[in-house]
Amino acid sequence: MDKLDAGRLKAAVFDWDGTLAETRTPRLWAVNRIMAKYGLPDWESTREKQNKLLSFMDNFPLVFGSRAEEAYREYAELYKANVARMIKTFPGVRETLAFLRQKGVKIAIMTNKDRRLLEFELPLLFDVSLFDRIVCGHEAAHDKPCGDHARFALKGLVAESDIAPQSVWVVGDSVLDNMCAEAVGALPVRIVGGCPEVDRTGSPDVIYFNDFEQFYRSLAG
Repeated sequence: MDKLDAGRLKAAVFDWDGTLAETRTPRLWAVNRIMAKYGLPDWESTREKQNKLLSFMDNFPLVFGSRAEEAYREYAELYKANVARMIKTFPGVRETLAFLRQKGVKIAIMTNKDRRLLEFELPLLFDVSLFDRIVCGHEAAHDKPCGDHARFALKGLVAESDIAPQSVWVVGDSVLDNMCAEAVGALPVRIVGGCPEVDRTGSPDVIYFNDFEQFYRSLAG
């Protein structure tokens, strides 16, 4: 297990879906019902149509075609109506955030998600005041994996000239988060979670943890 030193850390930027929040269950539950309504197979069966570098929201046109806007609207309504009974965080997340806050580290959320959905579900898990900045999809010039998203998320928290692996971490569960961190010179921290088969040889700069509990132990231990 890698040992991380937060002594010089100024800001930690966290992904939302699959990192701070387990939203895959409500997301698939809702979208598969919309898929069925439109006579389409389940979401996982359409992976060949999807672009892995795009957000869930931005993949709707690739899957639903000309009906994407209507389908997404219906999905969002169904998701919001049911997410409260399905969403949860992961063991170790609250402890990690509390540790960083106690150390005076600025905490941000950087997600490609629709802000309307994030603002609805965030208070279901956390006190919103815990986060110093929240940036969602289509708010920066470009979403992650582009570095523009990270620079926008860090605006007002850390000067761009001060972004370095020791001072800024980008924590997420996907290669998009890693690419975004590397694009701005921050430290990419990967929470593998439910994907233990992840290839850990792609970039020597990425620090991998099996889950948030292991991440927390590396900080507080």
